Amino acid sequence: MPIKTQSDLPAKEILINENIFVMDESRAMHQDIRPLEVLILNNMPVKQDTELQILRALSNTPLQVDVTFLNVKSHVSLNTSASHLNKFYTTLDEIRDKDYDGMIVTGAPVEELPFEEVDYWQEICEIFDWAQTHVTSTLHICWAAQAGFYHYYGIDKKLLPQKLFGVYEHKVENRKIPLVRGFDDVFLAPQSRHTATPSEAIHACRELTILAESPVAGVYLAMAEEGKKIFVTGHPEYDRYSLNNEYYRDLNKGLPIQVPYNYYPNDDPKERPLLQWRSHSNNLYSNWLNYYVYQVTPYELGKEEKRQ
Repeated sequence: MPIKTQSDLPAKEILINENIFVMDESRAMHQDIRPLEVLILNNMPVKQDTELQILRALSNTPLQVDVTFLNVKSHVSLNTSASHLNKFYTTLDEIRDKDYDGMIVTGAPVEELPFEEVDYWQEICEIFDWAQTHVTSTLHICWAAQAGFYHYYGIDKKLLPQKLFGVYEHKVENRKIPLVRGFDDVFLAPQSRHTATPSEAIHACRELTILAESPVAGVYLAMAEEGKKIFVTGHPEYDRYSLNNEYYRDLNKGLPIQVPYNYYPNDDPKERPLLQWRSHSNNLYSNWLNYYVYQVTPYELGKEEKRQ
């Protein structure tokens, strides 16, 4: 899939060097097809890393995707420069009247806080509510999935005895749903969180359909409203070294952290981590874009007619 970005976005050069098709604005203007308009609400502190991970994940179908990065205005980022945010990010106020084919909401390092104590919680709720009428399908990742469960269905998260950290097996529970088309019966996916939305509460919510679950990590993938809302409790977008970087970050800060489960060969942090989830990740994002965005979004955004 060609990813359309601003010509001087720092992630563009890295993606090109990885042989990922990135289309700049000039070339895209000469294409006759309409690109998919995807909004990415990036709540992570080091935004450039997450930009790169998400763009990689979106790069594996023949669809052209026009990406817009969104940032909350009620929080000041300490790990991303103001110049980067001003140049490459927008706010809800600036796009409030626009419509989008899809939206991705990332995780955030605030999971141990009650939702109402997060300084940008009200703005997150406003964006969630806005997306109901302005976005065809929204993909919520990690903390954003927990936030969605809480905001839409009143299901709160709970603190875990220790951080869920590593690469875990998950089993497909509903193979008839297109979102898991092409998945193996059991697949691996990274998890990195201190909290969890209780699986029994998700199972009890009639509005939610569970698509994949782990006996250790709990519900991994769920959806509502025929895919208008999709929730992923893990990090399929993570690259090979994401868990490694988190491990050494916490270790260097003197925080209690265990070696990521099922990640390093022989559980030895000196070994190169195994990349065991990339095919599943590519499949997940491709299925989302194809079946829940492209196939159902109107050709003219903002109109009710759907693709056939």
